[in-house]
Amino acid sequence: MGGVLIAVLGIGKGSWGHVGRLISEEEWDQILIVGNEWGKENFTPSKEVEWILVNNRAGFEVIKNAIIEKLPDAELSISLISGSGKEHMALLAALKDTGKDFKIVVLTGEGTKYY
Repeated sequence: MGGVLIAVLGIGKGSWGHVGRLISEEEWDQILIVGNEWGKENFTPSKEVEWILVNNRAGFEVIKNAIIEKLPDAELSISLISGSGKEHMALLAALKDTGKDFKIVVLTGEGTKYY
């Protein structure tokens, strides 16, 4: 599809496979991963990614603002399959605060779906 993928990556490795497949099976102009330092050290994506490093113990506004600083002006697709509710809410609030339009992307048994 192209555009920018923004995926939240949590500390539970169970959802990492979904994020990894989404990265490898689609064509992206840029890939941003919202996660922590531990995830960056242990997740091995098949393509080059940029990290938005957050501390999930930080305040909500701190996490939201860290995401806002890295949001590109591009077509955005987001994946919330991994990560915590706090990180998800911070990403959604960042998108809303900046007025950015986005699609939700998910892998299904019928392939990649965009909503």
